[in-house]
Amino acid sequence: MENSTSLQQQLLEAGVHFGHLRKKWNPKMLPYIFAEKKGIHIIDLNKTVENLQETAAALKNIAKSGKKIMFVGTKKQAKEIVTECAKRINMPFVTERWLGGMLTNFNTVRKSVKKMQSIDKMLNDGSFDSITKKERLTLSRDKEKMEKVLGGIAQLGRVPAALFIIDIGHEHIALAEAKRLGIATFGMVDTNCDPNKVDFAIPANDDATKSIAIITNYITAAIAEGLAERQNEKAEEETEEEVVEKGPKLEIDEAGGDREKGGRGGSGRGRGTAGGGGGQRRRTPSSGGGGARRPAGR
Repeated sequence: MENSTSLQQQLLEAGVHFGHLRKKWNPKMLPYIFAEKKGIHIIDLNKTVENLQETAAALKNIAKSGKKIMFVGTKKQAKEIVTECAKRINMPFVTERWLGGMLTNFNTVRKSVKKMQSIDKMLNDGSFDSITKKERLTLSRDKEKMEKVLGGIAQLGRVPAALFIIDIGHEHIALAEAKRLGIATFGMVDTNCDPNKVDFAIPANDDATKSIAIITNYITAAIAEGLAERQNEKAEEETEEEVVEKGPKLEIDEAGGDREKGGRGGSGRGRGTAGGGGGQRRRTPSSGGGGARRPAGR
């Protein structure tokens, strides 16, 4: 309880509760609005804390399962924060222009990324030494342009499992593409947006830098926890596998050794005793019993 109270206090100080003007509101945000003050809607921070914790838990599980979460924030206030947070946990991000088809036409976008990487490689290893200065300059400029737009998704090999969006109204193209592909969507939703458009909505001020920073950092910390748990589980599994691999082998060897020992000595003895025992048993009934019967017969 103390944690949620202190979190609520931090959100209050960061101005997360400030919504838009009443005339700009979306009626579907009504459950998340606490009051109206001087024509501005005030967001209910109890709902913000509740939804933020729920969203963080869901994203933590996605990260724990080893899937990628793409951060999307092309607004001026969000660019730096999103870049820094996504890089910290090694997740893909888009902070420049959202290219139409970045998800729905992912294979084509991947080709552009590969082209960018090959130009970069060739510029560095001296493959372009033979071309003219002008051509090299053109290629460098092309690479810089691509880097700006595609740099955040350079390491993304497949479509991400989830999108974390700052301002779902501003990033409506990204949201539409994610919906079309059935990708889970998480987002900061202000009073001028429809919270039903995302799977997990965090009612919050999506225009103030402080507000964006506190929410994004909270989400990033949860994802980092999920990644750490995944690493720990992997390490434990590897340790268990090593123990399991070593364990049976030793047992088999020991058992094999015992069998061999028992096989040679024991089986020899076994044969002797068994044979002897068998011989004795046979002799007793046949000779003893037979001998006993014969005189009786005579």
